[in-house]
Amino acid sequence: MRTTSTYPARPVLITALALTATGSLLLTPHAAGADPKPATREGSGPDRTAATTAQSAALRALAPPSTAETRATGETVGTGAARGYPRRQTLAPDPENPADKSLKLGLTPYHALAPKLNALQALGDRVSVEVTGRSAGGHRLFLVTVTAPETARQARAQERMRELIENAPGAAANSREIKAGYKTPVFFNNNIHGNEWEGTDASLALIERLATAHDTTTNDLLGHSRLYFNITANPDGRIAGTRANAAGFDLNRDFVTASQPETRAMRQIEIDKQPAVMLDLHGYVNGTLIEPTTPPHGENYEYDLFLKNTYANALGMESAVNGLGYTPAADGVQPAQIPFRDQAEGWDDWPPIFTPQYAAFHGTVAAHTVEIPMTVNNAAYDTLPVGELRRRSAINVDVAGAALRATLDFVRTRRTTLIADQIEVFRRGAAGAAQVPVSAQTVPGVPGIGPEDVYTTTFPRAYVLPSASTTSTTSTTSTARLVDHLLANDVRVSRAPRAFRLGGRTYPKGSYVVDMHQPKRGLANVLLADGRDISDTVSVMYDISGWSLGRLWGAQVVPVTVPGGGLAGLGLRPVSAAAPVGSVAPRGDLRLRLDDPNAVAALNSLLRQGVPVRRAADGSVVVPASARGRAVAAARSYDVAFTAVPSAGPAAGTTTALRRVRVAAAVTPGELLALREMGFDVTPVSTAVLNAGFDWSSVDVLFVSAGLDRAALDASARTALDAFLAGHGLVGRGVAGAAVGTGAGLLDVTAVEGNGNANGVVRVVNSGVPVTAGAPDHSFVYAPVWFTGLGPGVRVEQSYAAGNPLVSGHWRALDDGSGGPAAAAGQPAVVSGPHAVLFGTEPLFRDHPKGEFPQVAQALITMVEESG
Repeated sequence: MRTTSTYPARPVLITALALTATGSLLLTPHAAGADPKPATREGSGPDRTAATTAQSAALRALAPPSTAETRATGETVGTGAARGYPRRQTLAPDPENPADKSLKLGLTPYHALAPKLNALQALGDRVSVEVTGRSAGGHRLFLVTVTAPETARQARAQERMRELIENAPGAAANSREIKAGYKTPVFFNNNIHGNEWEGTDASLALIERLATAHDTTTNDLLGHSRLYFNITANPDGRIAGTRANAAGFDLNRDFVTASQPETRAMRQIEIDKQPAVMLDLHGYVNGTLIEPTTPPHGENYEYDLFLKNTYANALGMESAVNGLGYTPAADGVQPAQIPFRDQAEGWDDWPPIFTPQYAAFHGTVAAHTVEIPMTVNNAAYDTLPVGELRRRSAINVDVAGAALRATLDFVRTRRTTLIADQIEVFRRGAAGAAQVPVSAQTVPGVPGIGPEDVYTTTFPRAYVLPSASTTSTTSTTSTARLVDHLLANDVRVSRAPRAFRLGGRTYPKGSYVVDMHQPKRGLANVLLADGRDISDTVSVMYDISGWSLGRLWGAQVVPVTVPGGGLAGLGLRPVSAAAPVGSVAPRGDLRLRLDDPNAVAALNSLLRQGVPVRRAADGSVVVPASARGRAVAAARSYDVAFTAVPSAGPAAGTTTALRRVRVAAAVTPGELLALREMGFDVTPVSTAVLNAGFDWSSVDVLFVSAGLDRAALDASARTALDAFLAGHGLVGRGVAGAAVGTGAGLLDVTAVEGNGNANGVVRVVNSGVPVTAGAPDHSFVYAPVWFTGLGPGVRVEQSYAAGNPLVSGHWRALDDGSGGPAAAAGQPAVVSGPHAVLFGTEPLFRDHPKGEFPQVAQALITMVEESG
């Protein structure tokens, strides 16, 4: 199952229409080479903005190149199991960039990487370079493989053994061939945060040594291992000296969502190479922080095997780093530390958004974040003398190199048990075996294990994703998106050829089933389960604590508990892609429900083409029968259903003409991407942009969540802003958005900020008016906000559920008892008035909670509609 979760748009070509059982036209492509899959699941269609087009171009770079592309670039993109090693190619150079931030530190600038990699390949027969894709900013992503030479036949044998380990772990555990000849895969990930540079340089130095050393130890290592180096995971940030990539995303928070091309490239490396060991090199913590971490620990992976190997390797890295001889007095370098052993809490491995935590679900049994010691970024970069910065960077390269070399020693001496433990991870999943709680008995040699370290879960026998709507909030487009996302993560999904009954419930033909007896059950569960409330476990979390795709992506996900072989007899058929769901009713005006980001993108596409679309009282939109051809194209591109307009009910009543929505947005990068995925015309703004003079006639509505402080505007800019808001409208999120709305007198409310460290999946109650019409009954919060003191004309669109609204995540009251979930319970979470809609939730958070996106779309449309 080697698929990608997002599909680049292509020209629409529909030459066949088939009637569904309900009489709608099911769209089926029929052309030579036509892709039977929808053009997009998680993005928009052919009318994307330039930013989204660039993102799709980056996605295309992840696919194997055409012959023409290979000839044009002289480079090979992707991998080929039929080829042996080395896999040499000559990389075209990048233009020299004197502004590259690496230069000041005496490190390797991005433009020097291709020549350096060409030179390393020329040193012998051990080094290969492949291009795994391009960054959001268009820079190549380089993967270096170092191993003893292999013939094509030997490479095929390695691939066969790798597949056996995952797909038939019981047989793999007894395979003499694997024990004797399988090369341990090791993955070194560098520079995922762009302004944490030195892992790249340490890896380049190590590659050069391995390419030329012929001692017995090196020969033994490379004869029994494949070493994979992601040279820079974030070239955009490396060049610019920023933590984030060119799209503004922290890539080490993106693994559940995979919104960025760099993340998808790393995900594919994990799937294709199946590393048993990995290091993710970061900075800067003095002394060097080496995983394993403090509680809470991810409940979905086999933590006994992970802790056993990760702690053992951490000891070796600690010894190697301390053995370099740096001291606090002479060099300012503190001794290394292992949080599991040395700290109580505060640096957890709970969420799967971090690279090592995500890797664990693909069979990595020793995975580490390593934080090298000497700060050279941010304020230090701008204020310290160049000599001091270079002294610190040299130490960091040395420390990173020690960690890399210690890991190679660990791999060389422990390869048999590492592969055996990887096999055991997959065996437990495939067999549906119970997890093994950590203890002094189950993980000998690891000191200090206590009840605070025990995190396990009960896996359901299966998850069912029904194929048809059973409630008003279930979208088949969302189901298809979720299925494709599961497949992209190497989770196995099947489809039922007929209706079936399971766990006391009947499901329609075409429903999807995720059998939890599969090698990567942990990843399946982490994506689909509700998660848990861990507020009482620790006092603070490092980052997010809840992320359920089942609750946040708009698809119906049903956990099923049945005895042992309860799936037998269902005739389930494995799928490699979700079936298209786009359809168009055969006659009359057409209704499109805005219950999915793709539906909003389809609407915006039609509006750009001048189609006279109208909005019904229930928030759906009506497309005239005269535009059926364009509806067919939109349904095909966005995989959405246009149904017949009902003869009665809100969708059949009075409608209002819609027009294109042009948005001025002071928002986070994740929100900006989400808005563009939905097809809105977006112009980024900020306090500085408005103070410089902004043409408000170019936009229809303002969306504010960050970067715009009304109090910091000069008098002219503030007057222009208030005049625009009085005649148009505001959509605000969080305290920043609320401050603009209340400051301009748009809404008479008080925004109450809860615990700023709180986050997670929450239960909500929707009011049914257009903004939250058909919205899911769960949302996401990050530093939750609610509203009190509602004045005249303020509508409650959504409220936090009564009792404890938190389903999964971490949300505690503050020390004075305020700011907790009890204080938020029953309070308004989303409010509106004639000129503003304010959100206390995070419906676009990091481009993640797809099922919540339409709420923002409805709010934007409502503001434009009400402003006339």
